[in-house]
Amino acid sequence: QWLASTKNILGLAVEHVGIERGQFGLGARDAIIIMGIWTTIGGANMLLYLAGISNIPQELYEAAAMDGAGKWAQFRHVTWPQLAPTTFFIVIMSFIGGLQGGFEQARVMTLGGPARTTTTLSYYIYIKAFEEFQMGYASAVAWVLFAIVFAITLVNWRFGSRYVSY
Repeated sequence: QWLASTKNILGLAVEHVGIERGQFGLGARDAIIIMGIWTTIGGANMLLYLAGISNIPQELYEAAAMDGAGKWAQFRHVTWPQLAPTTFFIVIMSFIGGLQGGFEQARVMTLGGPARTTTTLSYYIYIKAFEEFQMGYASAVAWVLFAIVFAITLVNWRFGSRYVSY
């Protein structure tokens, strides 16, 4: 809960510069978004891209260089098409994670506040089920979330797979 407090080291440091507390920093929603982007890009997705790049045969780059391709052309015509399956997987997983995720950030950083501006759908399900004890309602919301995730995954699979060749 101390993360949601206005009395923190950063707030005390900027007071000495002449900036009043409350005028400095980001809002709660901005902090949640930045943390989500940072954990998504810097985490498993980066490892997936590194694994995908390491599996691209070196002969493809050599053939492109012999054809006169520069670094940009090699990236555009060799690296990016070879990473299409990885990108396709990451896009699907990011959509799913974006709709289901955010519980940890909302719970730890802001407790869903102020005025429920950072309450994500997964945190809302948690509140309804385990704090307000409305299990049936929470289950219904979870099923709606499942239907949305499933529909988006099917659409992504249908239209995204045309750009992927294995």
